[in-house]
Amino acid sequence: MISEAYRIVGTPRFGGILVVADHASNRVPEDIDLGIARELMDEHIAIDIGVAGIAEHMAAREGTAALLGNVSRLVCDTNRTERDPAAIPEASDGRAIPGNCGIDREARLARFHRPFHARLTDLLESTPPALTLILHSFTPCLASTPGEKRPWHCGLLYDRDERGARAAQPLLEAEGLIVGDQLPYSGKVYNAAIERHVESEGRPYLYIEVRQDLIADAAGQAEWAERLTRICNEVAVVLEG
Repeated sequence: MISEAYRIVGTPRFGGILVVADHASNRVPEDIDLGIARELMDEHIAIDIGVAGIAEHMAAREGTAALLGNVSRLVCDTNRTERDPAAIPEASDGRAIPGNCGIDREARLARFHRPFHARLTDLLESTPPALTLILHSFTPCLASTPGEKRPWHCGLLYDRDERGARAAQPLLEAEGLIVGDQLPYSGKVYNAAIERHVESEGRPYLYIEVRQDLIADAAGQAEWAERLTRICNEVAVVLEG
């Protein structure tokens, strides 16, 4: 199923795994001009590199479905609250986004932000998953702080409910991975989606960021899809018990 704001891959199933990747696309609708160089649309400011491939691999398995954002985070960032200026960013990692200045924010939010969240609510209520995987990726180094390398292979984020993170961390570390605890971002700051959809309802979830250089190609995406499928199933069993 495809709409302007989202697309669904796989068949949602009660007691299955739901992957949510809201930064999965760098698409910009033809009637929107962000006013930035086209090559920037392939960088991390526009898309979470690699997450769409991981989500699609995971959703090819029975019992897993994925809800993917269908526009660039520069068009509308659904991982921010509506009142957050960064929901329609005027700058990102030191890059100005002039096409987002002086626009009708209400119309943009109504077109993209609200339909995405409404569909996520519907999926969680109509086919409650055993676990919701909130999937993001992060750049190894921000352009605004080029001297600060990020050594973590992945990071686990949470706000008040850390059960999923605590269950997943030893499983990831057992595979030789460097795992950030609330790194490189904190779920207490970037918590719009989890607070609204999972923590507020007591739903089990795992919120993970994977470093983009590890998943920039098909092989890396397939490797992480297999890994996350295994770990999500193990985490779901732990949280169910």
